[in-house]
Amino acid sequence: MNAMLPLLQLLRLASPGLPIGGFSYSQGLESALELGLVHDAASARQWLHAVLQGPVCLFDAAMLAQMLQAVADDDHASLYRLNQRYLASRDCREQRQETIQMGYSLRQLLAGLPEGQSMSWPDGLANGEICLPAAWALAAHALGIARREALTALLWSWLENQVMVLLKAMPMGQSAGQQLLSALLPALAEAVEQAISLPAEQHSNFAPGLMWAAMKHETQYSRLFRS
Repeated sequence: MNAMLPLLQLLRLASPGLPIGGFSYSQGLESALELGLVHDAASARQWLHAVLQGPVCLFDAAMLAQMLQAVADDDHASLYRLNQRYLASRDCREQRQETIQMGYSLRQLLAGLPEGQSMSWPDGLANGEICLPAAWALAAHALGIARREALTALLWSWLENQVMVLLKAMPMGQSAGQQLLSALLPALAEAVEQAISLPAEQHSNFAPGLMWAAMKHETQYSRLFRS
């Protein structure tokens, strides 16, 4: 196998052009803008850093790390259990719809790719509700992407999309967006390592401010995004 192929597949999976609909969600950031919690580059950096260090690292990424390991071990029962736990962790309707829609879209995408033709989907996930992290773990395995790189790709995809929300809705200029990415990349790298080593009993998605903003979005009068 060409040594560059895993890197190319990694870039493909992390690309904003991946047709799974990530661009249409803000994950509560649009409401944070509407409520004035985020209003400039400094407050945007503070918000994203807190979310990255909090539920994104301590739950979403930590759960993905476990899912990636379950896929590597061919442990379908554990993957299904983790999928159900992740779905149950979504605190509002839009968050649940988001992960199910994106998981479904990634599963459909894989079904149409040569790399996905020989995939063995676990019982309950081949046709039932599948969260994005579970679908991501299966996609990474099918595309030959290593665990740490696959985890990094999902966190990068999340961060890039959050910055794109700011570019569209705050608004923030493209250069300022790149400066924000530079400021947050060290925290993202730390989050990857922490998520991989975090014991299951320390997983936590407790983030009341974020959940309040996400719930407010469901009744927000004017909005660009689906969450």
